[in-house]
Amino acid sequence: MITNDTKRLGAQAFARLNALNAYSDHPDHLERLYLSAAHRKAVDAVALMMREAGFDAVHIDALGTVVGRYEGQSVGRPALLIGSHIDTVKDAGSFDGMLGVIAGIGVVEALHEAGERLDFAIEVLAFGDEENVRFPSNLSSSRAIAGSFDYTTLDGRDENGISLREALIAFGGNPDAIAGIARKKEDVIGYVEMHIEQGPVLDQENRPVGIVTAISGASRRRIIVTGEAGHAGTVPMALRKDALIAASEMALAIEKLGAKAENGVATIGQMQVEPGAVNVIPGRVRFTVDARAPKDAVRQQLVADIEAALRSIAARRHVTVDIQPFYDAPAAPASEAIMQGLAAAIEARQMEARYLPSGAGHDAMVMGALCPMGMLFVRCKDGISHNPAESMTEEDAGLAIAILLDFVRHYRA
Repeated sequence: MITNDTKRLGAQAFARLNALNAYSDHPDHLERLYLSAAHRKAVDAVALMMREAGFDAVHIDALGTVVGRYEGQSVGRPALLIGSHIDTVKDAGSFDGMLGVIAGIGVVEALHEAGERLDFAIEVLAFGDEENVRFPSNLSSSRAIAGSFDYTTLDGRDENGISLREALIAFGGNPDAIAGIARKKEDVIGYVEMHIEQGPVLDQENRPVGIVTAISGASRRRIIVTGEAGHAGTVPMALRKDALIAASEMALAIEKLGAKAENGVATIGQMQVEPGAVNVIPGRVRFTVDARAPKDAVRQQLVADIEAALRSIAARRHVTVDIQPFYDAPAAPASEAIMQGLAAAIEARQMEARYLPSGAGHDAMVMGALCPMGMLFVRCKDGISHNPAESMTEEDAGLAIAILLDFVRHYRA
């Protein structure tokens, strides 16, 4: 339901998004990596936006997260956290992460303009390091607030040899103050994040918003298939131990198993063929598998089924397969109370609440260890994300912020 209020909220959000996305480390496209010069400018711009919107206090923490606080009916009450990230991938779109931060600012601005204070404080968080592009770290700024920061990542280096520690100091951060970022559970009553869906479901169903039920857990494996290299013209087909043909059958099996798993997906993102000569039978193939599902039991069964299929195919084709686990992360279920609150805000606008899992990771997945968490998805055109073609409408942004505002006004921990 589009109203004058939602139009105004959407226009304000797009104006802020356009201003924020002017900060890029690349002259020809949006690229704002964690702790870069453009990230520093974006951090300062977001802090100014918060001050102008009526926040009571704004600061930048030791890892570069912008924190804006809007007090409740009395100073010092526990806070509802609203957040997302402002770092980007290379050659990025304009809404991934940034929408959630701008939405939080819009909510506080609306409350401030109405002279409205709630039973709790609101804090809006603009994280960095969600995209895992520059350093071998991931979600470091939200992990610090949730109390799960991995200090070994400070020594990780980017492609130019600069460590996260060195970059943080140059940025104006303080590695020695990271421990003080962690919040106490009693000071936080929940975390909610608005984000473009990054998938096609809402767009295909012509729905402006959806409620996230869980963020999928993920398991990743490196696979090495070893056969026997040989001359492409002299080894009969029946006598070959072709690693690529075996890996190709494995790929089809992985696709079939991923499609059968409940809300599951399975992806081969990398594949290298050795020796890679036009006239040589491939002797070795290396590839990766990424398996995800919003329920851990489903994901674990999917991984077990994939591994069994790979071994069966290898035995039948007389090759060997080496399966190397290198990443396992559990699913992060959303809070029932937050899902119900978002549903009530959606249904109050005569829309049906649509529930769906998130296959992508978000800051919300680590914030769930600190407090109840939930997410509101907003449709994006054709489900395209991490791409300059990433697009959404001003009307959808305004509607989603109005829903978030209504949720916040009625939220009860």
